[in-house]
Amino acid sequence: MKKKKSKYYVVWNGVKPGVYDRWDDCRKQVEGFTGAQYISFPTLEEAQIAFRSKSTDYLGKKQAQPLIQKMAGLYGTPEKESICVDAACSGNPGVLEYRGVYTATGEEIFHRGPFPEGTTNIGEFLAIVTGLAWLKQKGLTLPLYSDSRNGIKWVKQKKINTTLERSSRNDELFTIVDKAIDWLHANSYDNKILKWETQVWGEIPADFGRK
Repeated sequence: MKKKKSKYYVVWNGVKPGVYDRWDDCRKQVEGFTGAQYISFPTLEEAQIAFRSKSTDYLGKKQAQPLIQKMAGLYGTPEKESICVDAACSGNPGVLEYRGVYTATGEEIFHRGPFPEGTTNIGEFLAIVTGLAWLKQKGLTLPLYSDSRNGIKWVKQKKINTTLERSSRNDELFTIVDKAIDWLHANSYDNKILKWETQVWGEIPADFGRK
């Protein structure tokens, strides 16, 4: 006999809004998505009705709590003995800066920029590489957190994938990118690069607070 589904997940605001019958599928739509809106229901009928309704009719009510609790159970808590990095861009492309802080105290350990023209993804990439280089220089094996999937991916691939074209306005920034890529190819590191789970833990401590 086919086992009856015990949970159905409604995603109003995410990568692909809809009704999902598996938590893993729901998680892919909302994890790291700013302003994600989603909750769970015990039956498909309830979930379908909710999806056709306004999210404000449901969000903030008691049925939302089990989903948040489940995510907290999956991800636990961030390691305090670590550093966090983040980037801020006024427009995309726009004026860019990035920085790193101690996770436990929020103390800033580096800050680069502003650069007149960049993108958030480039900033996130450079923040991670700068953080790794700083940790290696200090002889520290602390993990590094970033809330950017693309930034983490680019670091692992040791290259960037941007549509921003090099120009006189951003030549300094691209020169730094070139050096960062060279550093990744020339150096190894033992530090773990971890995804900061904003949906569960709140904004990353290195956030510039401009949202």
